[in-house]
Amino acid sequence: MHALSLPTWWIHVASVLEWGLAMLAIQRWGLERRERAWHWLALAMLPALVSAMAACTWHLFDNAEELKGLVVLQAGTTLIGNVTLALAAWNLARPASPEP
Repeated sequence: MHALSLPTWWIHVASVLEWGLAMLAIQRWGLERRERAWHWLALAMLPALVSAMAACTWHLFDNAEELKGLVVLQAGTTLIGNVTLALAAWNLARPASPEP
């Protein structure tokens, strides 16, 4: 755990927890409003959470060369997360069609 300072670890862990809580809050908001698009936004946040957890795991093991695959995983899930979040935002911005 020498790769990061204690304050930097605090920020990393707090950010991961905050992101997870934001996902739960968005999910709850969507349930209360009965708007399914919010559910998709919360789900679209999942790849970014995986990305953050991959980064934290790699740092936890002092950026070990054997775990270099986590860097690739983080990059891939960041890309996927950015795309899914863009699609979820677009879905929220669309005018709602009337329910049959």
